[in-house]
This record gives sequence, C-alpha cells and structure tokens, in this order.
Amino acid sequence: MPARRPSKDGLASLLKNARVPVFLPWPLPQGWLVSGFAGAGDERTGARGAAVALSGPNPLGGPADLIIVAEEPGVGLGAGLAGLPGADPGDDFAAGQPNATVRVANHEAPLWLVESGGAAVFAGEMAGSWLWVLIWPDTAGVLLVEPLPLRDLRDCDQDLDLPFGALSPRLPG
Repeated sequence: MPARRPSKDGLASLLKNARVPVFLPWPLPQGWLVSGFAGAGDERTGARGAAVALSGPNPLGGPADLIIVAEEPGVGLGAGLAGLPGADPGDDFAAGQPNATVRVANHEAPLWLVESGGAAVFAGEMAGSWLWVLIWPDTAGVLLVEPLPLRDLRDCDQDLDLPFGALSPRLPG
C-alpha cells in the first residue's frame, strides 16, 4: 500500500483496517513531527503491517528520521524499509543480549540491532508481531538509550494532538 499523508485522515485510513498495532512514541521526542503512515496488506485481509514515520532533530546534530513498524511474521514491511533481503530480521537475530528496549503500557520489549547500511535498525517481538524501529542516520540511534515509550494508536481511550510535518521520503511510494 502506498504511503498515507501525515494527517488525521491519513491516520484514520490506516487505523480502520489495522490488524496489528500502530505504534507511536508518546510523548514525542522534543521537536519531532509525525511524517506519514504506511500499511501492508489488502482490503480483504486488512493491514497486516503498519508503519508510522517521524522526523526531527538528531540528538547528535542535523535532521533524523524514525519509522516504527509492527507486522505479522512474514509480511516484510520492516525488512523492506530497512533494505534487508527477506521478510524477517534474519538468522542471527536475537543471538546475544538486546541492544535497546521499548515500553508499551507497563510492558517492556527488548530490541536487537539488525545489520543494515546507513540506518540503525532494531527488531524485536511484541504480542506475536514483529516490532521494528528504524532510525536514519544511524547516529540518531542514541534515541534508544532509554526505553522508548510507545502507544498503540488503535486504542480508543486517547485524544492525542499529533503534530504533523511533511511526508517522509522513506515510506514506500
């Protein structure tokens, strides 16, 4: 599915058939904007993969991009955005200690660094779905020094005033 514009309508379009979480870091890091949405699937099966893109300042200087993907195993949205061959993180995934953590509600999910050129790519598993955090440039991976708090935008009990920016060129066309 092509990228959806960073707007309430773009989000609503993804949420209406999302079969996986639609994760957003919340609160957003200082100066960051939501820069688009993408899904993988079709109208019959729903979005079996969901991506939320953000743009903002790299803590080490310059601009940065962040994409958070949740997907059913075998979908390949996260791996495709990371430029990896295949649909999943690969054979050496989770071989050692985790490199980062995200927090959803009161649960922490470990993430492991996945080899990728030019980006800091982390992958893990949460509630039966792959969870990917992709960050460009790789130096902006310092955003994950502390556990990144995530919210599932499918949850109806939240009224977030999301700041929207320009559409991310990192999402599929």
